Amino acid sequence: MITLEAILQARDTIGATLEATPMLSDLGLCERLERRVLLKGELFQRTGSFKARGGLNWIRTASADELNKGLGAVSAGNHALGLAWAARTAGAELTVVMPDNASPFKVAGTRALGAEVVLHGDINAAWEHMHRLVDERGLTLVHPYDDPRIIAGQGTVGLEIIEQAPDAAVILCPVGGGGLLSGIAIAARELRPDIRLIGVEPQGAASMRHAWTQGGPCRLAAVNTCANSLGAAIVGEYTYPLCRHYVDELVTVSEAGIADALRYLLSESKLFVEPGAAVGVAALLEGKVPDLPDQGDIVVVITGGNMGWEELATFLP
Repeated sequence: MITLEAILQARDTIGATLEATPMLSDLGLCERLERRVLLKGELFQRTGSFKARGGLNWIRTASADELNKGLGAVSAGNHALGLAWAARTAGAELTVVMPDNASPFKVAGTRALGAEVVLHGDINAAWEHMHRLVDERGLTLVHPYDDPRIIAGQGTVGLEIIEQAPDAAVILCPVGGGGLLSGIAIAARELRPDIRLIGVEPQGAASMRHAWTQGGPCRLAAVNTCANSLGAAIVGEYTYPLCRHYVDELVTVSEAGIADALRYLLSESKLFVEPGAAVGVAALLEGKVPDLPDQGDIVVVITGGNMGWEELATFLP
């Protein structure tokens, strides 16, 4: 199990390079819920999402042998961007396999950072192709979420939440493969045992809920959601038990709810977010989080803001 000490070490490793992201009070949600609602702005992190944290922690703790082989990754986009940026700081070569429906904005950004990008099938087919490339080229696979070094890096978000919102009662965190939720949950639960931790998934990619139901990681036959950054078909061997141990509950939100939340964040919160970053707000707007405690703040993690104009246009009236 990854420990709080590993997350504190990760902050020591990356903290001089990656600044803490801001915590913003959302006045519209505060008025609607008659509670203080705070948004953790990971869209302001390097490469536009929290993924730079795990990527940089992995790179800075990698051996020379791991780096010299060349790196391989599978990503819908944000892990690709974060790892490509981190790999460039170390002069390491990176090959990323992304699904055919990956955001063109993220594909272009990853290539601009020096990585080789291969587009291949859906997320399941992308993984199969990467495993072939690992065998053929001898690449070092850097998993987007199921790696202790990645999870520890993402867990630095949890440290910042507890420091910036000491009165937090609830944390709502988007879930793809579970790396961010796992890291935040370890840090938050160890520092604040009374805090309530809720993971939020799209209905069309509820891989963590599927794992909880099946008693372990179990691959979804298909993923169908506008929130591509949360489109992991299977959760991890690390992230499943960590979430089972630390997380209080999971909720799912509809595609319409995600779109409404994205438009709310654009127009009311003035935040340019991608669809996957909006699911926590969607859960609040759809009333998916009942029995909120009477005291304490609600913290919603806004995971990223990497979206091109064409993708944005699909959400506008």
